[in-house]
Amino acid sequence: MENTEITKSWEKARNICIVKTLAKLGHFPSRISEKEAWFLSPLRSETQASFNVSLHKNLWYDFGIGKGGSIIDLIMLMKSFSIKEALEYLKSDMESFSFSSIKPEGRLKRAKIRILDIEFIYLQGLIDYLKSRNIPFEIGRKYCRQIWYGFKTKRFFAIGLQNHLGGWELRNKYFKTSSSPKTFSLFERGAKQLLITEGMFDFLSLATIDEDLVQNSDCIILNSLAFLERIKMFIPKYEKVLIYLDNDPAGKKAAGSLLNQFENITDCSNSYSGYVDLNEKLKAEKSSILK
Repeated sequence: MENTEITKSWEKARNICIVKTLAKLGHFPSRISEKEAWFLSPLRSETQASFNVSLHKNLWYDFGIGKGGSIIDLIMLMKSFSIKEALEYLKSDMESFSFSSIKPEGRLKRAKIRILDIEFIYLQGLIDYLKSRNIPFEIGRKYCRQIWYGFKTKRFFAIGLQNHLGGWELRNKYFKTSSSPKTFSLFERGAKQLLITEGMFDFLSLATIDEDLVQNSDCIILNSLAFLERIKMFIPKYEKVLIYLDNDPAGKKAAGSLLNQFENITDCSNSYSGYVDLNEKLKAEKSSILK
């Protein structure tokens, strides 16, 4: 490549979506939010995700080694490539995996997800996804559905957990998204005890670990800590409230807030101490049994 060609290719390549490229290479997020995704580092061995990708800036940072940069820098490190070799490697992805930062006004105008069909789970890809998270098929099928949804002109499928306003939290091996309206999910059984989990896989993990506890309790899945204020009105009516929030700064802060405001709350995060959440512990325990 001539220098001018390298410059042009570099400008195109640095816009390639890091998350999609990592998925192509077999690396998927441990956690993802609107702003960022966390991965187990593709550069080294680790058990807790410390590799961060900014979804708005399309930049990565590995807290374990103190390095970060663009997709080009990442491919150079992962493959031990020169910049020329990295650009050549990324050439085929320059159009299909292009990245564009979502500005606030653009977010309001972006295409909406359309729910096309709701079924019992039967697709092998979704069954395998549940298995990869160590959730038994029977548990997934009991609380979730197989959702076909449309986005722009394409059709996708995912495991879906419905929220109490009729929207869906959607998960598959590659993406985490939701349909409108987005809010918390609620299972009411007239119980005197309430369980609160942060995400749908925390809830499914709890049902896997102790299904009797879940079956004999009312349950709220926040689907985002942003909905914490909305669910506070439910808490006073229960004799006991057990909370299972993430062992990260945001989860700890939310748990502390609830403990300060209500006397009937028990923080159960110590039951998965050393892990980010319940599902991470469930996966670790099952994998250790299989060894």
